[in-house]
Amino acid sequence: MDRTKIGAGLIAALPWCAWLWCGCSRPAADRAITVGSKNFTEQVVLGEIIAQHLEHRLHRPVERRLNLGGTLLAHQALLSGQIDLYPEYTGTALAAILKDSSVPAGSAAALARVRSEYQRRFQVEWLDPLGVDNGFAIVVRGPDARRRHLETLTDASGRSEPWTLGAGYEFEQRPDGFAALESAYRLRFSSGPRSMDLGLLYQALEQRQVDMIAANATDGLLSKLDLKVLADDRHAFPPYQVCIAVRQDRLRQIPGLEPALRELSGKFTNQAMRQLNYQVDAQHRSAAQVAAGFLKQGGM
Repeated sequence: MDRTKIGAGLIAALPWCAWLWCGCSRPAADRAITVGSKNFTEQVVLGEIIAQHLEHRLHRPVERRLNLGGTLLAHQALLSGQIDLYPEYTGTALAAILKDSSVPAGSAAALARVRSEYQRRFQVEWLDPLGVDNGFAIVVRGPDARRRHLETLTDASGRSEPWTLGAGYEFEQRPDGFAALESAYRLRFSSGPRSMDLGLLYQALEQRQVDMIAANATDGLLSKLDLKVLADDRHAFPPYQVCIAVRQDRLRQIPGLEPALRELSGKFTNQAMRQLNYQVDAQHRSAAQVAAGFLKQGGM
């Protein structure tokens, strides 16, 4: 008996669905676009805005894998193909992914370095900035700043009394965080930073548990409370422009994906981002509602 012929006959008799079940995968261009984000408000809001915008423009399913975790988890998800794109920050990419301790002179130089290295190492494209630069923001109470005439971090370094700093874990650990602040300004601190959840920083400042916090430039409460962001006049922190990082293979595979994503470049400001974050964090609106409102207001 010719088992080869019998095997061939059985295979020929398989229905089309069985061929698929046997391992034939869907064409890459037909797979849903998958948008990711890290695990804090701004990232989830931006991820939702990107996802809704692509649904409107491309009229195809978009999967959301938002709130993934920290930088390294989101980066690995992108490289492994679990997600196709997510919003990332130039300064974070330099410090956490590329391990580049030098601070490029200006946002354009930082983006150029990140863009070149991601293309070379990871086959990932960085699109033009969205318009947000969410760097670390060193914040003090407004009345304290006015009384002491504090405008910059250099001004703060001249205070005779030591500062008590509240900060999140990442700011303490990252080379572009507390270490960069200390190196540039030599501020006097009563002790090391008081580590706390990011959501508690503003409460701790208001309740005078600390008199300075390491926040982020687009935190929603910065537009609502009487606070002062001290200017980083010695450029201790690198630029943190937000861009969409997207796999190059998916840009090739999906017609219209790149033009649709580029429509979001330059559509944001730090002030607008603060308002979006505030709507989620303080007004308890869902990220989906906030994203839909932003796109409608922008005519997108």
